[in-house]
Parts: sequence; structure tokens; C-alpha cells
Amino acid sequence: MNFLVLPLLFLLATSTATASRLLPNPIHLFGPDSASEGHHVAGSLDCLSWRLAVEMNNLRNWDTIPEECDIYVGHYMLGHQYPSDCKLVADVAYDYAKGLELTGDGKDAWIFDVDDTCLSNAPYYYVDNTYKAKAYNKTEFVEWELKGEAPAVPGIVDLYDKLLELGFKIIFITGKSETTLRNITEYNMKNVGFHTWEKLILRETSEASLDKVEYKSKKRGEIVADGYRIWGNMGDQWSDLLGDNPGNRTFKLPMPMFYLK
Repeated sequence: MNFLVLPLLFLLATSTATASRLLPNPIHLFGPDSASEGHHVAGSLDCLSWRLAVEMNNLRNWDTIPEECDIYVGHYMLGHQYPSDCKLVADVAYDYAKGLELTGDGKDAWIFDVDDTCLSNAPYYYVDNTYKAKAYNKTEFVEWELKGEAPAVPGIVDLYDKLLELGFKIIFITGKSETTLRNITEYNMKNVGFHTWEKLILRETSEASLDKVEYKSKKRGEIVADGYRIWGNMGDQWSDLLGDNPGNRTFKLPMPMFYLK
């Protein structure tokens, strides 16, 4: 896994995908005020420009947040802007969803990623009162997951409740281990307000070799093969939204701590 800071920056509508690796149409991005505190840093690196480049997927394969931008990311996460950005994405998703005419046959689906789309891992990255440029450590991260203490991402439980009221079948697809993390994931999700779902899909051991785009594409393909219509698809990473069967419309949440491919 390669990690890179990815805060959400602005609205982007892309052309219709003509191949599995092209961007789905459209991806919606929203982001913070360019005047956010911590924007200017010493030296040549401008953290806001850097954030824009990585959010556009122009800069890739970084391992950690640049050290110069620790404070900048901290201001974004701990201030008002991150919750505001998440809520705006959720509001736009709901405006789209409530305008749809569902069939009522139980096959109208909305897909959510789990990590940093529904459950926030921000506390894991918050070290010594700041967000550190820290490399991914699988053992440490699984220890955090097994605590079952992740809070909800701002605005998403409210969107989830509204989608249920509209009649959508909610399907969660996560790269978390089926063998290790099924029970604690269900506990954590229910504890923060995600009380029911059509499917909660976790990664099987046999799927460990698949990269994230391949894995998510495979699972969405199985959902479509079961007769579901994917009206909405929401994630915090580009790899949640790329690949086969991305859905009728996709929505990307901010993720200012890492990049997954």
C-alpha cells in the first residue's frame, strides 16, 4: 500500500468512462478555503498547491505526508473545514439521491466504502497533538482497528439515514479482513449509527493479492450480477471509485492523511 495525503479541494465533473480504468462520470470533490491557516510553509513547498496536485491524482505514490505540511493538515482536520467539506459532499449526494425514481423492487443500491468514508481513522494518525507524517504500519493499524473506537465521518450517518428513508439498499464494501475484523467492524459501525445494511462485504483471504481497484471492481461486479442497480458510490480514495461498475454517480470525500492505490 502506498499512502499520500489527499484533502478534498473542489468540484470536478469528468467525462463518461469508456474503459474500466477511466474516471467514472462524474466524480464530485469539495474542499477547504485556500486561506486555511498553515497554508504557507518555509522553503519551496506550498501545501495548498501540493494538496491540489495530489487530489487531482497528478502526484502519486508518496509514502507519507511531507513533514512541512504536518501543521497544515492538522489545521484542516481539527478546524471547521474538514467537517464542512464532508457535510457538503453528503448534502450534494442526498440532493442527487432524492431526485431519483427508485423501482421499489429492493435492488436499488447505494455503496459506501468504510474506512474514512463511514468510520474515521483520524485518531490513529493524531500523535503528540499533531498529525504526523507517519508511514503505514499494518500491525499498529490493525491494533487500532481491533479497538472498535473509530468515530463516524462527519455528515455520513445523517446521509445514510436519509438514504434508508428513500428506500435505498445500503451496501458497504471494505478492504478490511473478513477473518480478523468482521465482528469488531460490525460492532464499531453499529455503535456510531450504521445500524443496518443489505450487505457488509469484507476482503476474503483469497482476495489478498488484489489491489484496491481490482478488489472493489470485483465486488461491485458481483453486486450487479445479483441484480442490484448501483445508483451511488461513495469513497474517500480514487481507488474506491475507479474500475468496473463504479455506479451511476460517484462522490469522493476528503482524506487528508494518505493515498491508496
